[in-house]
Amino acid sequence: MMYWVMKHLLLGPLMKLFCRPRVDGVEHVPLDGGAILVSNHMAVADSFFMPLMMPRRVTFLAKREYFTGKGVRGKLKKAFFSGVGQVPIDRSSGAAAQAALDTGVRLLSEGKLLGVYPEGTRSPDGRLYKGKTGVARMALESGMPVIPIAMFGTDKVNPIGSKMWWPHKVVVKVGEPLDFSRYEGMAGDRFVERSITDEIMYALMELSGQEYVDVYAAKVKDELAAQGNDLGGWSSSSASRLPESKAG
Repeated sequence: MMYWVMKHLLLGPLMKLFCRPRVDGVEHVPLDGGAILVSNHMAVADSFFMPLMMPRRVTFLAKREYFTGKGVRGKLKKAFFSGVGQVPIDRSSGAAAQAALDTGVRLLSEGKLLGVYPEGTRSPDGRLYKGKTGVARMALESGMPVIPIAMFGTDKVNPIGSKMWWPHKVVVKVGEPLDFSRYEGMAGDRFVERSITDEIMYALMELSGQEYVDVYAAKVKDELAAQGNDLGGWSSSSASRLPESKAG
């Protein structure tokens, strides 16, 4: 109930008023059944605008810390994230990561739309970073289509480091579904999963127009932190490599 209240009565109308969001290609989102919505990740606001513009409820796997806060503030945060469709997961270990993947597959088998950010974290500089293979594993194990989505303008609404939102035009662009059913039964093959993930990232790169960097965003963030957040001091010799366009 809270999901629809927030979307249609509280947050949604304000977001539409101040940011004039537009969605292109929404016909690619199935009206029923499970599907994986994979998106670039520019800002926290992505997790609000993408569901706002979809015709169905979108569920995200959210870090457990959002649900374990103490006191009144912690309880309110837990109620909010639960109400808007977030499902808590533990990302602290390999076993926890597998449990998170199992949760994603379960949600897909229940016919839900699952929102996933293959980069694993927000882009530190607006570029598109190497994808993690968990999304490929969920696609293979569930047999569900993967639908690429590019977010535009959310980094202006909610700039990195800012707790405020600012009025700015937002566009959500939905691409054609990617079908990996030809690799049925190959979940667990790391070469296949890497190739599928690269194909997903290639589709996101074409859809978003972002420059692609063949390095994990989390690694770049760690290096930036070590350098005092000096982006100009970071470089990568592999940054020019493009993700593969075809799996296998």
